[in-house]
Amino acid sequence: MLNLQERKIIVGVSGSIAAYKSAFLIRLLVKSGAKVQVIMTESALDFITPLTLSTLSKNPVLSSFTNKEDGTWNNHVELGLWADAFVIAPATARTLSKCAVGNCDDLLAATYLSARCPVFFAPAMDVDMYKHGSTVNNLNTLLGFGNHIIHSEDGELASGLTGEGRMAEPETIVAELIRHFSKVPAANGKNVLITSGPTVESIDPVRFISNRSSGKMGYAIAKAFSNAGANVTIISGPSNITTDPHITHIGVESASEMLEKTESYFSTSDVVIFAAAVADYKPLRVATQKIKKKDSQMTLALTKTVDIAGTLAQGKKPNQILIGFALETEQELEYAIGKLESKNLDYIVLNSLNDPGAGFAHDTNKITVIDKYKNTTRFPLKSKDEVALDILNIVLNRWSEI
Repeated sequence: MLNLQERKIIVGVSGSIAAYKSAFLIRLLVKSGAKVQVIMTESALDFITPLTLSTLSKNPVLSSFTNKEDGTWNNHVELGLWADAFVIAPATARTLSKCAVGNCDDLLAATYLSARCPVFFAPAMDVDMYKHGSTVNNLNTLLGFGNHIIHSEDGELASGLTGEGRMAEPETIVAELIRHFSKVPAANGKNVLITSGPTVESIDPVRFISNRSSGKMGYAIAKAFSNAGANVTIISGPSNITTDPHITHIGVESASEMLEKTESYFSTSDVVIFAAAVADYKPLRVATQKIKKKDSQMTLALTKTVDIAGTLAQGKKPNQILIGFALETEQELEYAIGKLESKNLDYIVLNSLNDPGAGFAHDTNKITVIDKYKNTTRFPLKSKDEVALDILNIVLNRWSEI
């Protein structure tokens, strides 16, 4: 995972059945390249063993002010100053209360009070405890101190009840940390519009014309800009990819629907990235009933769809940045430059299906970026998340020039 490499993160674990999730959280953080130090409360020791968490974090787990073996002191001040982030997950009602009022009678709370880094609380408790006025007040107090709350999720609880109170999933917590460390001042408040995925053009109520696009590239770009602090809207054709909760998602099917929705956001967007694989043609007529199989051959009349990028780019505003994509199989540069010029774009991102690991469905991509002055930058094969960051950096550099 990006943006957590070499980050120093304290994971605070308090006494909740959700403590088992802390093992998965620590594993994800270490896998992402972070350096992890675990602090447990005494009650947390009843739910998961220090041996488990020390093995996963690759560091001894701390749970008291002194080490019983040799009497040495666990310096909460040094711990608080060491960390780039402090994540308390699970954060029980008791731990929230102690941190809110400054009751530091254990190592976790004392380290919290000493921390100068961002602190993230991931509450875990039963639904009535979570909604109780005292818990709500404590959460608001902690927010008022400048802390971050990764809110509990709705679902089945250990008590057998269903409701809010489940600790956020480890993947969600890691995503929040990545988002925090990815913020760039230049992106703050910018409006970014992205089209993604395939379009679907109906033949009849059962059949349709589409393409092999998964939407992975468009969603990766949306996540990169959102993590940087931009306001991101993605207009997507059918895709199985889950949208980040910070991103506005608008689902469409046909090219005409995508044009309509994109047009409604176009004028207020600072950057528009046309990453969708829009069908070039659609059936001239859509049958109202399923077409029956009769003859050995069938002729399907097609008509062109509207060129979304070409149409909207005619209304381009000053300082608005437009980026298109070109997926080619032959004469790649020639065709890409032709699209760049004909569609009035600032940049075009070229993919070649001749490059192994590039194009549809893959988790990787290999791109060439061409600007309106025909300057060409070639990038090696990378994960689509890394490619998205390359595109983000191109835009950030452009913003720095404006």
